[in-house]
Amino acid sequence: MAPVEQDALAMREQIFHERVRECIICALLFASLYILCHFIITHFKKHTDFTAVHDDEDAAVNRIALGLCTFTLAVALGAVLLLPFSIISNEVLLSFPQNYYIQWLNGSLIHGLWNLVFLFSNMSLVFLMPFAYFFTESEGFAGSKKVGDPTHVPPCPPLCDSPLTQLLQGIMARVYETSVVLLLLTLLVLGMVWVASAIVGNDAASRQSLYDLWEYYLPYLYSCISLFGVLLLLLCTPFGLSTMFTVTGKLLVKPRLLEDLDEQLSCTRFEEAAVSHRI
Repeated sequence: MAPVEQDALAMREQIFHERVRECIICALLFASLYILCHFIITHFKKHTDFTAVHDDEDAAVNRIALGLCTFTLAVALGAVLLLPFSIISNEVLLSFPQNYYIQWLNGSLIHGLWNLVFLFSNMSLVFLMPFAYFFTESEGFAGSKKVGDPTHVPPCPPLCDSPLTQLLQGIMARVYETSVVLLLLTLLVLGMVWVASAIVGNDAASRQSLYDLWEYYLPYLYSCISLFGVLLLLLCTPFGLSTMFTVTGKLLVKPRLLEDLDEQLSCTRFEEAAVSHRI
């Protein structure tokens, strides 16, 4: 084998190992965030009566929705911690440029983490959170088979009508209903965004069609949702701070360093004299 081919093979092998290392690091980081978010959600989640029943359809739906919410919270926590992680990793690399054991904190890893967080945040915002909400509220279309429905007559023998089969059919019925509702909601939101862009825009290109959906309308929708989130943050932050200081003022004991002791003694003597005069 020629030296040029050996160098190219070594370069491709190095790139392959770096890619595998980045995938392993991303998977470990996300697994840690997912476990942490699972403990957080289960700590603050209200107890339901059907969580102890393992073969119930509502319990299965609750577990699926819990997994989707945990995934969304893990993505949000990763988005919050990504900027400090980038700054700290850059400072560590600048402090120890020749250390072999921290060379995995490179720009390729940070860039890959940013891309994954951006992708999963959009997916959670547009698909996972609405799907989890509609999935918990769904009951299946009319005529669909549900677990524990006494009015349903099984069309197949009892062997294929097992509880697991009924459970899967009930969950799939809810999935179908949730998918249809989410599709209708997506069409409604895209139509509203298209109408709003057609009203605001003065050129004829904004009124033509939805051909430029990926390049224009989806970023516009993402910007609108981000603007709504920023406005909600600006509205809720003052109320939250005022509530926090109010609760803190009620719990903490005020210091008595600036109080006048002579004045308190005079008040106490006057109160004692008034009580003695009444007696």
